Amino acid sequence: MTLLKSIVVCLVLANVCYFLWEHGIAGAPEAAVPVVPGTLKLASESPGGVHPAPVEPAPPESPREGGSSGLLTNVKRCISVGPFRDVSETAHAASTLRSGGYDPRQRVAEGEVWAGVWVYLPLPASRPAAEQTLAKLKAGGIDDALEMPGPNDGSVISLGLYSEPKRAQARVTQAQALGFNPAIADRKRNGNVYWIDIDLKPTDGFLDPSDLQGESGRIVRLEVKGCPVSGTQ
Repeated sequence: MTLLKSIVVCLVLANVCYFLWEHGIAGAPEAAVPVVPGTLKLASESPGGVHPAPVEPAPPESPREGGSSGLLTNVKRCISVGPFRDVSETAHAASTLRSGGYDPRQRVAEGEVWAGVWVYLPLPASRPAAEQTLAKLKAGGIDDALEMPGPNDGSVISLGLYSEPKRAQARVTQAQALGFNPAIADRKRNGNVYWIDIDLKPTDGFLDPSDLQGESGRIVRLEVKGCPVSGTQ
């Protein structure tokens, strides 16, 4: 019985040894290689000073006709200058542009144009006070003072509409000398106005509308904007 137990134990040990040998466990374990988390390093920080191969930049794309890339040197830029109140102002501006090498084209349109600086007084509340104010103004040399609708809903006493700043300031000073404190406001009117269209060269800068002022000292409030689409004003 003891002999039988010894044989069984030997068989079991042999199977265990065979199992360990087959799976490589019986041998000495190899040294484990530590896993280091990945880290980004500059090429200059590499031990061997290895630098990545230079990458040649891609050649720039040639601007295609009608495309948006690159400098569009073949695109016309049309601008409109105005609005001018009358033909004489338009002609003066066109002459100035023509002497600068442009080819101005005059255009008539419906619109709102600046008419001048308006000098006025608030109308007194009572009728007798309003008549006294008008009489005092006329006696002081402001003969063209008259009652008319104001910039708001009420009426005012107009002291004149001026296109030159010096004349408007002179009228303000004259009214102040009589004891009044006049107000000023821009006046506009609707009707036919004049615009000048010109084509800018690709190298031309922005046009300064102050260079197109009319006669000396006269105020002309001009705008510069894109030309209207064909068929519109």
